[in-house]
Amino acid sequence: MASISNDHDLRQALNELPEIEQRILGARFADSVARWGREPRVSRAIETALKPDASPGEIEDAYRAAKSHATKTYTDCGKDTNWLAQADHFVAAAAAAALTPGSLLTDKQNRAWKAAVQARMAVNCAMMEGQESGFSNEAERQYLLINEHLGAG
Repeated sequence: MASISNDHDLRQALNELPEIEQRILGARFADSVARWGREPRVSRAIETALKPDASPGEIEDAYRAAKSHATKTYTDCGKDTNWLAQADHFVAAAAAAALTPGSLLTDKQNRAWKAAVQARMAVNCAMMEGQESGFSNEAERQYLLINEHLGAG
């Protein structure tokens, strides 16, 4: 397969992955922005999502923890903006996306793609607060991650 270098190809490649690989790659996207997360339960959820042998119960518990924090922090969005709090929200949303049960996804949704977009939002928020040193192109980082994943597979 040719190297992925744009969102169209990224999304197509993610759609072709089995569910477990979508979860792991989505978790890698969330992990790449985890430094802006404030909630230890979200960090543990990302760790669980990265485990290929995580049990269904572990995955469900991790999803609930990440989703709970994303929901709790959602109300801060749209207020007089604390950009780092917003970044924290998007880290949790990326983790929850990676862990989303298949029963909650439509045919057109993909947990890894949703995690990728949420991770990009976390970076954008951190950049607004000046917390991202230099310009970080999260999309480029994601292309590297999937190329690495597909090369290893």
